[in-house]
Amino acid sequence: MPKGYPTLSEEQKQEIISRIKEKGERVPDLAKEYGIVPKTIYNLLRKTAQGPGALLELAKLKREKDALLQIIGQLTAQEKLGEKRRYGRGY
Repeated sequence: MPKGYPTLSEEQKQEIISRIKEKGERVPDLAKEYGIVPKTIYNLLRKTAQGPGALLELAKLKREKDALLQIIGQLTAQEKLGEKRRYGRGY
């Protein structure tokens, strides 16, 4: 490997994989944090994934779930606010 390229320890590799798999963190964000290019992480994931793109798909699904839960929360809050406006005055 040419000088100047950062190398990851096995511990760092496991931490990156864990953060993607369990927390759904984005590859570009982690790459920036560790001072490496995203392709390095994608290669690492490809080597460790059980199926092609399994960990990436899991992380994507977790992010989508979080976004949907946030939308549901906003809609629920809007609905409750609408009920208060309709029935709040006691007329």
